Amino acid sequence: MRLEHVNIVVKDIQRSLTFYQAAFPHWQIRDSGDTLWYGYPRKWVHFGDDYNYLTLNDGGTGINRDLAGSDLGLAHFAFVTLNLDDVRQRLQNAGYEPHNLGANELFRKNLYFLDPDGFEIEFVQYLSDIPAQRNLNQD
Repeated sequence: MRLEHVNIVVKDIQRSLTFYQAAFPHWQIRDSGDTLWYGYPRKWVHFGDDYNYLTLNDGGTGINRDLAGSDLGLAHFAFVTLNLDDVRQRLQNAGYEPHNLGANELFRKNLYFLDPDGFEIEFVQYLSDIPAQRNLNQD
């Protein structure tokens, strides 16, 4: 079993796509359309590859949860990359700066960005093929 997609509600799909296209230049729009969601008209886009994708739904209102608080809700979601420096550079070239530089770990490096709607996205590069080492805290 594996996670296939994450479905998020955003304020503006194109604004969100700008962020995610910088992070995932190999992904594409798989499908899109219009729907009625509990009485609210909504546009949606599936953005991803053949195995994983994000569903972006427009019409979001309000603000995302306080990431420093304990409110219920999504804290962050993460993607594994083979080259964290390349992801960072692509996002910075698109005008996004890291939100959190991550921990200083022996077998992994990571950093976090906020997407345009305040979702925290972690990008992690593992520096070991041994699963038991990947989550060791070495500070």
